Amino acid sequence: MKTEDTLAVALTAKKAKPTEYPQRPGYGTRGRPVTLYANYLDLKSAGAQLFRYHVEISPDSATKKAPAGRKARQLIRLLIEQNFPKSGKTIVTDYKSNLISNLQILDNEEMYQYDVRYRDEYDDEYPENAKVYRVTCQFTGRLNPADLLAYLTSTNPDDQFGSKAEVLQAMNIVLGNHPKIQDWIASVGANKHYAIRGDLCEKWSLGSGLEALRGFFISVRAATARLLLNVQVKYIACYQEGPLGYVIQEFQRGSRDVNSLRRFLVKLRIRVTHIRRKNKRGEIIPRIKTIAGLATTHDGASQTNPPNVRRYGAGPNDVEFFLAAPGQQPSQGTSSGAKGKKGKKPVKAGPAQAGEYISVAKFFDKYYNVKTDPNMPVINVGTTENPSYLPVEVCEVEPGQPAKTKLTPNQTRNMLNFAVRAPRQNATSIVTTGTRLLGLSPQSPTLENFGIQPDCNLITVPGRVLPAPNVLYKDVSKPSQKSVKPQFGSWNMRSIRFSTSTNLSAWTWLVINADGSRPPFAGPADFIDILGKFTDKLNEIGVIAQPAFRGEAISINKNNYESEITAAVARLMSKKPSLILSVLPFSDADYYNCIKRACDLTHGVRNINVLAEKFRKVDPQYFANVGLKVNLKLGGANQVLESKELGLIGQGKTMLVGMDVTHPSPGSSKDAPSVAGMVASVDATLSQWPAEIRVQKSREEMIEDLGDMLKAHLKRWARSHKNAYPENIIVYRDGVSEGQYELVIEKELPRLKKACEETYPASATKQGLPRISISIVGKRHNTRFYPTQEGDADRSGNPSNGTIVDRGVTEVRNWDFYLQAHTALKGTARPAHYFTVWDEIFCRQRPSPPYQNSADILEGLTHHTCYLFGRATKAVSICPPAYYADLVCTRARCYLSSVFDPSSAGSVATGSEPGLKARNTDVKIHDNVQDSMFYI
Repeated sequence: MKTEDTLAVALTAKKAKPTEYPQRPGYGTRGRPVTLYANYLDLKSAGAQLFRYHVEISPDSATKKAPAGRKARQLIRLLIEQNFPKSGKTIVTDYKSNLISNLQILDNEEMYQYDVRYRDEYDDEYPENAKVYRVTCQFTGRLNPADLLAYLTSTNPDDQFGSKAEVLQAMNIVLGNHPKIQDWIASVGANKHYAIRGDLCEKWSLGSGLEALRGFFISVRAATARLLLNVQVKYIACYQEGPLGYVIQEFQRGSRDVNSLRRFLVKLRIRVTHIRRKNKRGEIIPRIKTIAGLATTHDGASQTNPPNVRRYGAGPNDVEFFLAAPGQQPSQGTSSGAKGKKGKKPVKAGPAQAGEYISVAKFFDKYYNVKTDPNMPVINVGTTENPSYLPVEVCEVEPGQPAKTKLTPNQTRNMLNFAVRAPRQNATSIVTTGTRLLGLSPQSPTLENFGIQPDCNLITVPGRVLPAPNVLYKDVSKPSQKSVKPQFGSWNMRSIRFSTSTNLSAWTWLVINADGSRPPFAGPADFIDILGKFTDKLNEIGVIAQPAFRGEAISINKNNYESEITAAVARLMSKKPSLILSVLPFSDADYYNCIKRACDLTHGVRNINVLAEKFRKVDPQYFANVGLKVNLKLGGANQVLESKELGLIGQGKTMLVGMDVTHPSPGSSKDAPSVAGMVASVDATLSQWPAEIRVQKSREEMIEDLGDMLKAHLKRWARSHKNAYPENIIVYRDGVSEGQYELVIEKELPRLKKACEETYPASATKQGLPRISISIVGKRHNTRFYPTQEGDADRSGNPSNGTIVDRGVTEVRNWDFYLQAHTALKGTARPAHYFTVWDEIFCRQRPSPPYQNSADILEGLTHHTCYLFGRATKAVSICPPAYYADLVCTRARCYLSSVFDPSSAGSVATGSEPGLKARNTDVKIHDNVQDSMFYI
């Protein structure tokens, strides 16, 4: 803390360069002090000098591609084994492109080339015809953790250290080496590790062929005056270990569709059990194959004697392949149409060879005494052109393989049951199970060799609990405002009404029944009675609602829902409603998405969806929660804060902007795009946030159409401010990783500024308007805090809502902080991380009591806005601009469900043809509702 305070004072006196991140303007001062544990371990010794080498594998002469994945990993392992046998214990690697050693194993700058003989990772000797790969290795620099630590400890504001990222990367490679070389640990990515057997293995069945593993994330982090190890409990959904037939049976409990099964199994690694080879030590050498798919009718079409497959996904009795030498056991040991284990070449075109067709079932019964289930599909572990078939009875699923599929609702519930634990359990798990699994305690040989010593106790950090603001509504008995004091981050709406009421004069309803299901309401009169009580509740809380026009009730199924729902909405539009209330029979994504497309895109009418089961209970709380969305969609303000609580926002000259990008998820079409969403406030109350949506290139994080999106928001602002534009624009950017912070400044900031230059009058731009500040909002980080005193914990054992941490785990030269604004109902609360990458606003603010510096102003503003999320009567975990932008992206996925969540039918599902192309017209909001919060 002494180093933090000394350097913070020095930095405030130093003017940052325009190209740098803004300097921290001191530390926050407001709030009740608390001491918290953080999920970080202190590195007592960071080790000595490191030497880094770049490794590159030359492309294969046949494929013209460099080996990747598991093959590249094995080649790098063999490079070390064959060429540095005496230095092996001093070398660690990321198995991609880097070697790290604590000894200099190559001369400076020179490039060395090695011919590496390849053998499978499970073999203990090289085959006679072992393939040779050319691998280059070059020294790229010395890295000294002590130099980084000296920089972090320095109180000189002019000190610089350009190799910070490289040192941290090298240390992460060293720390990740132990779990990566253990055969009982499955490593996912660079720094997530899960025990798959032994006493540290923790797993849980998710159903439908998947299981969850509990493991740990580890990362070396820089903080003021020290280097830390961030260790966090992690969960992953994996394919269930064991017999493939059992996994398929479990999957088929939820879906019998053959396309779904193919997508579930493709690229799954299995261990073949019908042939066993042993090495010189008598150990069984596992034979690992990768599933390419199921048997199809066009397998091996170019072969002289192609397989006979009666149908797609056929069983072992219905899949026949040509056995070239009848009566003799083939050398390959798998029922293959052509190429076997010994590398036989595919049969060339020409005269038919002597032989016979034999079914997979008969082949394995005759040669391996394996009885097969005729109802189980045959697995292809070759290719479509050159298939190699196996029955499920000889296949075992390898453990620790991440599932590349979207979890079903039931699997999600099971995952939550396993993953949601009390904060104290997670903290204990880190310092016990985590330190053992990661090789921290007792120390692994790698850490001993590199001189790295972690302290295996959680560090403590100072935090502060910020006071909650008063929330304002309208008093039911008086025309004045009524102040509500939140308790534990939430409040209720007893005897109060929305801050700004709205009128609902013309509206109707659509009741959707599912064919074959019991209607949710006793009859039309029953529904009308419930609807009347809902209308009464709307009037009570501030929506002046007239009785609804008579609507429609329709029955649908999975074959006709699209046409039936679309037609019903079109008929209801003849009544010219401003809102349609849709009553769904149950939670169904297809029905929901269809309604949203019809209302938001096609007809331009506000829409609220409710579940029949909940709506018919006439629960006042549920009705009130629905009313929150109704009032927002109609343009009202649910709750507001006093203008003094919002600082410069309350002056009405500052626009808040939220931005996010969503990317294709597992199971999406290969042509699924990324989608950008932007919301912006229109006034000082921060109650209404219209949105813009754009489609862009897949996996592109930087928003391409940022300029046009901002221009649309500036026009909305001008319409409500007598053609004046905001003097300040505060951007909360969601969804950006640490490695992309600079890209926001390099790519997105210029687009924002250009849009303003093209929109604002010249007189404003000459004055430097608008001023822009950008804070990155992080949700997917791995920092957690735990109370050290029971009196500082909430009812779930988490820190109190409003807890803020800007010391201990941060760097004084960066302007960032962690804020847990909400109360987590269960599990471990995740604070939001705010990192300011650009500031032209707060540095100009003159703090007034109770604020003492710009840090107080930004922290206070961010915290207070968390009480203005209009869809809830509680503080939320991230500030509304970022939260709303995330909801906009979620709504865009509804519009584009054909590519983000394709159905099991058609070419999109099988991947045999290009998927549907998404365009901006597919997410173009109808003019009637484009200025509303249609996405809420």
